[in-house]
Amino acid sequence: MVTANDVAKYFLSIANEDEDSGISNLKLQKLVYYAQAFHLAIFEKPFFEEEIEAWAHGPVCPAVYHEYKQFGANPITPWSQSNSTPFSQEQIELLDEVNEVFGQFSAWKLRDMTHEDAPWREKEAAAGIIEKQRMMEFYKTRLK
Repeated sequence: MVTANDVAKYFLSIANEDEDSGISNLKLQKLVYYAQAFHLAIFEKPFFEEEIEAWAHGPVCPAVYHEYKQFGANPITPWSQSNSTPFSQEQIELLDEVNEVFGQFSAWKLRDMTHEDAPWREKEAAAGIIEKQRMMEFYKTRLK
């Protein structure tokens, strides 16, 4: 099964192809969140099992956060994707689309965008888990 860190590594490998684009942990969190959100909306099943939580700066997957927290706000050291991939062709297409749509924005713009969305707003005060079912319902409306 695909993990949240697999998804994160994919985005980092894409960033590595473009020498001018570094990805901070904050931006990486938002890309991983949108990948999960739209995978749920399109395929009606999770991309990965790890939970996403509502933190002060938006949705965060703790497993990914802890993997890269040593970089702080700095760009994460480039990562090269191995030739073997845990992703189906559909999943690669989804990741590429998420990167194309959301990767163009800064970490802080993505933070602001996720703050506008109901799944994060509804959990903000409690700093709890953002339920996958709620993400699926909300982002299905964004597909139309």
